[in-house]
Amino acid sequence: MKARVRAPQNRTVLLVTHHYSPEPGAAQRRWGALVRYLVPAGFPVTVLAPPPHYPSGKITHSSPKFLPGSTTSGSGGERIIRVNFREHSQGLLSRAADEGIAALSSVLHGVRPSVGRPAVVVATVPGIPSIVAGWALARWHRARLVVEMRDAWPDLIAPSGILLRRGRRDDIHRGLRGLAARAAHRTVTRLQARADLVVTTTAAFAEVLRSRGLREVAVVRNGTALVPVRSYGPVHLEGRPLRVVYAGMVGRLQGLDVMVRAAALVQERGHALDVRIVGYGNDLETLRTLAAELGAPVRVEPSVPPTQVRDLYAWADTVVVCLRDWEPLEWTVPSKLYEVMASGVFASACLAGEAADLVSAHGAGAVVPPGDVEGLAGLWSGWLSDGVVPAASPDAAAWVAEHARDDTLGRRYAELLDGLLDRPLADRPLADRPLAEGGRPGTRY
Repeated sequence: MKARVRAPQNRTVLLVTHHYSPEPGAAQRRWGALVRYLVPAGFPVTVLAPPPHYPSGKITHSSPKFLPGSTTSGSGGERIIRVNFREHSQGLLSRAADEGIAALSSVLHGVRPSVGRPAVVVATVPGIPSIVAGWALARWHRARLVVEMRDAWPDLIAPSGILLRRGRRDDIHRGLRGLAARAAHRTVTRLQARADLVVTTTAAFAEVLRSRGLREVAVVRNGTALVPVRSYGPVHLEGRPLRVVYAGMVGRLQGLDVMVRAAALVQERGHALDVRIVGYGNDLETLRTLAAELGAPVRVEPSVPPTQVRDLYAWADTVVVCLRDWEPLEWTVPSKLYEVMASGVFASACLAGEAADLVSAHGAGAVVPPGDVEGLAGLWSGWLSDGVVPAASPDAAAWVAEHARDDTLGRRYAELLDGLLDRPLADRPLADRPLAEGGRPGTRY
């Protein structure tokens, strides 16, 4: 009697995302790096994503291969299927409509026979409608569902004020804003609870989710491939201006006005400095205007290709990493921080929570509270008075190499997916899985 031959295990991953290469951004870079590890490791990846249209809201690449309905191969060997989208302004309703249309189109494309039958559906946030699309596709294909929370959404909705339109601060609008925030929070939390696995990028947010009763939570940090840009040691200014740089997203969450105001204050104290804000996002023009009004020595410049970020860091005496003073951001570690820690350049960190702890624990820089203009100005003034910028510790880059390198994170994600596929798929539908009751689930790192 012949032995029964087992069919090869299906290890196909279907990624539902609103942001993907060639767009700029941490989310886009994250999955660009992950697929370069997952595909060779035996996890074929299919991506459902709209055409590149971030951050402007209008399509940024007119090649036919980026248009809705096209199917192409990505640089990591992944298959990319472009779904429909809606050009949008920076208004909340306009962006929400775009995310909703892309999510619906992802479902319509994702159930087609040409997509195949994935073993795992990964839905990554933002936008929030991508979770709904991922849940629907996981049910359709009877696949495992992974919900990936890159930031502390929907907890950031309330402090960010994105539901509060300018000029409308009346009680009725505040009430509607509160209802919308609570509805979003309930929706996301329920879908998280119905996932086979929730992936966060920080240990702090993972603990928040566990405290809400989620059973399966794992941490896969954002990563970097950057290596030190200079030898370790203090920087002697020798009478020249202090060189300060920020490179990355320039938006509501970063609160980079603190840089501009601190630079103006340092200049008023008689010190010379050269501050550059280099990036992309909705606040570029606002910061440019603020710098002009204050007469601050700040240049606001468009983003540069990732290959040139290394040159920016090599030029700088200190690199700024900044977030606003909102509680959910204490559970966030900006991907930029890992890059700065790996570079060996001393950080000026306007951070709190887990991100601030990383900087302090590994000697990556100096920490001031978010939004503390006086604290940041005092830091820079002190260096200028002494003529020396402190040295970053090599421990910071060593920690990144162990915990936040692209290849390390790829292996971690592959291990999590293998663990999911080794477990039997529940007979009952995903929608019927209850929230965990009582207790605190075990840690999964």
